[in-house]
Amino acid sequence: MINTNRIVPVMATDLLTLYGNILTIAGETVDAIQATDPGVFEVESADNDLLAAEPIKTMDFADGVSTATVYFIADYNFAGFTIDGATATVTGDINADGSTLYKAELASGAITVTQVGF
Repeated sequence: MINTNRIVPVMATDLLTLYGNILTIAGETVDAIQATDPGVFEVESADNDLLAAEPIKTMDFADGVSTATVYFIADYNFAGFTIDGATATVTGDINADGSTLYKAELASGAITVTQVGF
């Protein structure tokens, strides 16, 4: 903490926008990806790293997407990832708490998930 006597609370922005700003400041090029239905995402292309614009319940990597990096928060009702509609092999632990930032990396038909930060 820089100054514990003058704490400025984060109130003018949402958590995902704050995470997006932090990633940008850290030098990451990220594009927001929007849900097709609440919490439901389709990754149809991934020219840059992606940031899910809301907590995800499910995320499908479309046929033809062979590599992708997606930053996300897992919804309380997180159900998982699919690749072209089929259940994906996922390595890593996800705590569906609605606030922890994760990075999912698709490569060679498998998804590796890591927690970002502390």
